[in-house]
Amino acid sequence: MSGHNKFSQIKHQKASEDGKRSKMFSILGKQISVQSRLANGDMNSAGLRAMIEKARKANMPNDTIGRAVKKGIGSNETALEEVLYEAFGPGGVAMMISGITDSRNRTSNEIKNILSDHSGSLGTPGSASWAFTSARDDSGDIIYTPTTTIPLSPEDTTKLTELIEALENQDDVKSIATNANS
Repeated sequence: MSGHNKFSQIKHQKASEDGKRSKMFSILGKQISVQSRLANGDMNSAGLRAMIEKARKANMPNDTIGRAVKKGIGSNETALEEVLYEAFGPGGVAMMISGITDSRNRTSNEIKNILSDHSGSLGTPGSASWAFTSARDDSGDIIYTPTTTIPLSPEDTTKLTELIEALENQDDVKSIATNANS
C-alpha cells in the first residue's frame, strides 16, 4: 500500500500546489517584464505598478519581482512580447488564447501542435474575435467575454476541457477564453 499514507498524500498535494504557484509566478514575471520594458523601468508607471501589486497579492517574493523588472529593461536580455491567438476548438468553439513569449515562432508552433492534437485549429486574425468583446481589468489585462455562445455535446465538452488543460500547461499561455455554453 505504498503511497497511501498521510505523508505521501501531503507530499503529492504540496507538489501539485507548488507546480501551480510556479506557473503563476512565471506568468506574472513575464507580465512584469513586459510592463517594465514598456515603461522603461519607471516604477511610477500605472501598468507596471498594477502588475507589481498583482504579483504581491499572489505572494510573489520581492526579489523575484525585482529580477522581472530588471529583465524588462535589460538591453541584452531576450525581449518578451504579448501574443494573441484566435483558434477554434471541438464543436466549432471560438477561442482567444493570450500569452507572453520570448519567441513568437516557437510559441505559435507549440500552440498549433496542441490544438491539432485536441481537435482544434489555429484561426487567422479576426476569425474568432467577432464572438467576443474585450475590456481591460484593474491590472491592465484584457478580458475577453463571449457575445454569443455555442452549446456543446458531452463528448465535445470533454475534448474542450482536455484542450484547455493542455494549453494551460504550455508555459507561455496566460489566459484562454471560449464561447462554449457551460
